[in-house]
Amino acid sequence: MEPGLVELLRAAWIAGTLPILIASLPCSRLGSFHGLVFGFARRGKIMKSSSHHKFTVPQRFFSHFYVVAVVWTTLLLIATWIYAHRMAPIASEPFFYSDLGSYLAGRSNTFSFHRSQLINSENKFRVWLSVFLLLLMEVQVLRRLFETLYVFKYSPSARMHIFGYLTGPFFYTAMPLTLCCTCAPNVFKFGTSEVTEFIVKGRSSMQAIEFDWWDFVNPFSKLGWCQWIGAAIFLWGWIHQHRCHAILGSLREHVGKVDEYVIPRGDWFEIVSSPHYLAEIVIYAGIVFGSGGADLTIWLLFGFVVSNLIFAAAETHRWYLQKFDNYPSNRVAIIPFV
Repeated sequence: MEPGLVELLRAAWIAGTLPILIASLPCSRLGSFHGLVFGFARRGKIMKSSSHHKFTVPQRFFSHFYVVAVVWTTLLLIATWIYAHRMAPIASEPFFYSDLGSYLAGRSNTFSFHRSQLINSENKFRVWLSVFLLLLMEVQVLRRLFETLYVFKYSPSARMHIFGYLTGPFFYTAMPLTLCCTCAPNVFKFGTSEVTEFIVKGRSSMQAIEFDWWDFVNPFSKLGWCQWIGAAIFLWGWIHQHRCHAILGSLREHVGKVDEYVIPRGDWFEIVSSPHYLAEIVIYAGIVFGSGGADLTIWLLFGFVVSNLIFAAAETHRWYLQKFDNYPSNRVAIIPFV
C-alpha cells in the first residue's frame, strides 16, 4: 500500500467536509460564508428560485455523474476482482475472522498458525473485501444511472451551480477509489504488468486463461457476518432510495405546469422531507459496516456524505416550508424523529 494515495484521499474528504461543517455552525458572522457554500450546493427547484443563471448548468447534467461513476467503478471492480483471483486465491482456505479482529485491535496473535500466515490471510481478506465493497457500489451507481435517464423528469429550468457540477465527477472518481485504496496501487501495478506482457509477447504467447465462475465468486462465501449485515443495511437503503426516487419522478406526471410542484407523499416522505438523502446515508452506513469500520478513509468518505446531505436536506426543508402553507408539520429535514 502506498501511503500517498490514502493520505491524498483523506485530505480530499476532509477538505470537502470542513467548509460544510463551518457553514452549518449557528453563527451570525458566518452568514456570508453559509450563503457562499449554499450557492455552490444549490440545485434543482431551489436553484430555480433565482433568476441568476451565471455559472450554472442544466440539472439534467446529473447523468454525467453516473456515466463517470459506472465506467470508473466497473473498471476498478473488474481490475480488482481479476487481481484478487490471480494474486489472492482463497478457494480452499477460510478467512480467520477472530485472528483478523485480534490483529486489527492491536492484540498479539496467540493462535495456532504462524504470524506470517496471519498477515497473508489479512491481506487476502482486504483485497476481497475491496471487491465486495466495489460490487455493492456497482449496484448503486448502475441504478442511479438508470434513474437519472428513465425515472427523473428534470424541469427545463432546473439548474445547478458549475462548482456543484464539477464536484460530482470528483466524488464519483474518488469514492470508488476509497473503497479499494488499500490495494489499488498493487492492482494498478498488476494491470500495468499484464498489459506490458501482452504487448511484448503478443496474444499468441499469452497463457490461456481458464475461466471458472465458482473460483471468482467462492471467496464471497467466506465473508463474515459483518460484511453480510453491512450488505443488508445497504440493500435496505437501496430499496427505499429507489422508491423515493420513483415517487419524485412520478410527481411531474401529475402537475399541469412545467414549474409546478406538489408535496411528495409515500414511503419515507411521510417522516422526512428528503428521504432519498436519508436512504443515501443508510447506503453508505452499510458500506462502513461492511468494511468492518477499521478504515479511516472510508469513515472520512462517510463523514463527507453525511455532512453534505444533511446540509442540502436542511435547505430543501426550508424551501418546502416556504413553498407550501399546508406542509406536514410532523416532517423533519432528514433525521427521523429529531
